[in-house]
Amino acid sequence: MTGAGRAIAPLGRAAAGGLALALAVALVLAAGAAPARAVSAEAVLAERPPRLLSAFGLFADPAAQVPAAGVVPFAPTTPLFTDHAVKFRFVHVPEGKAARYDGEEAFDFPVGSVLVKTFAFVRPDAPQARPRLVETRLLLRHDDGWQAWAYLWNAAQTDAELTIAGARVPVETRDAAGRPVAFEHAVPNKNQCKGCHALDGAIVPLGPKARNLNAVFAYPDGTTADQLAHWRAAGLLEGGPAPQDAPAVPDWRDAGAPLDARARAWLDVNCAHCHRRAGPASNSGLFLTWQEDDPVALGIGKRPVAAGRGSGGRPFDIAPGRPDESILLYRVESVEPGVMMPELGRSLPDPEAVELLRAWIADMR
Repeated sequence: MTGAGRAIAPLGRAAAGGLALALAVALVLAAGAAPARAVSAEAVLAERPPRLLSAFGLFADPAAQVPAAGVVPFAPTTPLFTDHAVKFRFVHVPEGKAARYDGEEAFDFPVGSVLVKTFAFVRPDAPQARPRLVETRLLLRHDDGWQAWAYLWNAAQTDAELTIAGARVPVETRDAAGRPVAFEHAVPNKNQCKGCHALDGAIVPLGPKARNLNAVFAYPDGTTADQLAHWRAAGLLEGGPAPQDAPAVPDWRDAGAPLDARARAWLDVNCAHCHRRAGPASNSGLFLTWQEDDPVALGIGKRPVAAGRGSGGRPFDIAPGRPDESILLYRVESVEPGVMMPELGRSLPDPEAVELLRAWIADMR
């Protein structure tokens, strides 16, 4: 598969609030002439990060999530589900440096790079208004590896403050069907970041991989381009094949894409950061990365390593043709702590994903 024919929304999951996203794009375009601020290398490389997000200089207009010069928006073709959050993602690579291409893992970013992800939620009573910013997570590339930090936005939406202990924020928003939902959004503490970003004992990025970025993106200046090609043209990335020869996953919501590829793309993004051969859940024997080709490792006809409450009494991780006998579907459907998967990052079910995985398992023979 290639990304040449696909276009993806610039700011996150369209189903989380298409009208709000359209407005957000308009805000970015309208603010395009705002004065840019240089990213502060001193703040990025500080042993302890600054108290306020604004000190990094990442945004020309923080409230509208308009990036400063040298900060580039991006989006994975299939995004991680986080309780219907709208996500604004950006990357900064120091001038004169570039990330090195990798065909399977996240790119190798140089020291001084920043990965940014802001979580925002559509307002249930005003879905066309600017989404409410709740938190911004940063990954900062230091000499000794990546540092992960979370910043909590203030009520005025003017800035965000560093939170090491995490927080729980009441949220009211709309689900993919437009129905109001209310819950507490969990801002992770410093240690919880490692729960998803750990690989071989180190913190690593998850999203910026070739297969996740190999798709056409609508940039704030009105241009569109395949993200891999754009990153190379902008000097952010070096090496690797042309987009048509690079790996790519489909948008899991694309009904025109093969069912197996859509389900595998969803599992790769939502589950494989743990369920992989070198991940925190490697002892389960269930490996859900996009490139995994062993049916048993993917859970097909595989019995669980440890039965118990998390298995729901079902005999196989995936029982071909029998979704209601499959542990994987049971855990994705659940919102019970200790049972639900993914175990971090969500408190609500994702009915669309459950429907997709149910159809995928039912179609197996």
